[in-house]
Amino acid sequence: MVTGLLGLLGVLAGLQYVWLGQISEAEKDRLQRRLQTDAQRFVEDYNRELQGAYFNFQSDAELWTKKDWAQFNRRYEFWRGKTAYPNLIAGFYYLENRPGAAPLVYDRERGEFRETVRTDELERWRARAFDGGNAAAGPVDARDFALLMPVYDQSPTFDRILIRKEKKSADSAPLTIPDKKGTLIIRLDPAVIKNQILPDLAQKHFPGGDFNLAVSDEDGAKVFETKEVAKADVSLKLFDLAPDNLVFFANRDLSAMPRKVDVKGVIVNQRVDTISTVRTTTINANAPPSEAGRKTLKIEVDGEKPRTVIESGNLSNAGSWTLDVQHSAGSLDRFINATRNKNLGVGFGILALLAVSVVLVFVSAQRARTLARRQIEFVSSVSHEFRTPLAVICSAGENLADGVTKEEKQVSRYGNLIRSEGRKLSKMVEQILEFAGANAGKKKYDLRPQKIGPILESALAECRPLFDEAQFTVEREIAENLPLVRADAAALGQAVQNLLGNSVKYANGEKWLRLTAADGQGRVRIVVEDRGIGIAAADLKHIFEPFFRAKAVVDEQIHGNGLGLSLVRETVAAHGGKIAAESEPGRGSRFTIELPAVKNGVSEE
Repeated sequence: MVTGLLGLLGVLAGLQYVWLGQISEAEKDRLQRRLQTDAQRFVEDYNRELQGAYFNFQSDAELWTKKDWAQFNRRYEFWRGKTAYPNLIAGFYYLENRPGAAPLVYDRERGEFRETVRTDELERWRARAFDGGNAAAGPVDARDFALLMPVYDQSPTFDRILIRKEKKSADSAPLTIPDKKGTLIIRLDPAVIKNQILPDLAQKHFPGGDFNLAVSDEDGAKVFETKEVAKADVSLKLFDLAPDNLVFFANRDLSAMPRKVDVKGVIVNQRVDTISTVRTTTINANAPPSEAGRKTLKIEVDGEKPRTVIESGNLSNAGSWTLDVQHSAGSLDRFINATRNKNLGVGFGILALLAVSVVLVFVSAQRARTLARRQIEFVSSVSHEFRTPLAVICSAGENLADGVTKEEKQVSRYGNLIRSEGRKLSKMVEQILEFAGANAGKKKYDLRPQKIGPILESALAECRPLFDEAQFTVEREIAENLPLVRADAAALGQAVQNLLGNSVKYANGEKWLRLTAADGQGRVRIVVEDRGIGIAAADLKHIFEPFFRAKAVVDEQIHGNGLGLSLVRETVAAHGGKIAAESEPGRGSRFTIELPAVKNGVSEE
């Protein structure tokens, strides 16, 4: 049963390992998708904030020709009322696409544009806006924290577009974008971006500090970071704007109405009765090769609803900055692995605890079984030990009562026999009661500083009749001036008597024992050694257990109850000491008691 239970726990551990691996992979995919989504929303919110500032000021040349600053002021106030960061825009500049034209700067206090001096920064923006002709660079200048808004001449009006019903599509006439009248420079405040927008977005999309964020520019320099990102789990581009050709395709009234324009293009829905064609026309076909394909007019017809879409190619900078997101654990993989290992550790710990519990229950059951067997053997041996002296006492008493003998010497011999057997019975009863008291916690010891010599001498004196009867040779080596020990003289003396009695009981031909006491560096060492039958190595580790009797002793029918040595160990432990046994079968045994010495009336341990 135990083997089966442990095997089942092993199977559960294997299944748990597999299941946690599968769960970890699923969790990794879920976290990766969530991280990608949160990072994408971070980018979209950032770009949306800039796009709001950019498209709000989209206008045609008429505003700048008429110098309609009131309309521009309305746009500016409208934007400030809608944005959460009204200080994002640090200023406006207008660069006219005309040689020698003076740059204009927006005066907030007066609400108008006025001429300003040329600077290196303005010249860089002019080169960026006009050196490529109509096919100029994108609207984002992330290095100088600026947005470049192109201003076109009035957009042409299409009276009608004729789409013929043909089986095969035909080429369309190329369309062109009007010339640039100028460029509005929207200068951004770097402090607002670094200290307000980016921290707010980080707190909004990545709260709790589970992820480290870093935003770096196109040169790799850090613009913002919560903590250093060594290896990003997700990297996305940001600081991107919509195409700059929306005014051309939009209604001319768009410039007079601040609105948010879809960054992907303009979709025009129109009902057409019978048409089935797909046509792609390149706008601004005369552009340089590098700009070919930048602006595409695609007409797709599906059933009754054609869709006209303007697609953009390389109009924006496609993200001038990079957002790197890394899990605070080092990486998402490391976090998943750490979580998996933690779960495995907890799961395996529980299974191991169950396995240990099963083993402990099994061991406990075996020990209880062994103890029960020993108790039965103890009852049997005690009954035998009681029966023998009782039989002798009863026999002697009957002889005396029946007047079998009347001689004084014979009566005296019977009396001594009854007394001797009675003492044996009394000693066994006291030993059993002592064991019961010790196990019940009722045994009390009167510990006080004592000289060890008198205690040992008293023990030898108590055992003297036993030595004389067995004709034992006893050697004693008790050193003088031994340190005091905290001891209960009666209990410690009884423990030594038990060891001395065992030496006599388990003699093996040579009837000899020795009792020594010496100072052992802060401890008093008491040794009882003999040349008796000895103890087998397999039994040596069990001799201090209650009720234990070696098989050889039982086979030899040597009387005893298996409590003597367990009581000796109990007494020595109560005195703060240790007892050890050394033995070799057929060559005798050696028992050593070590007790802590007392120095200035206080035990050293």
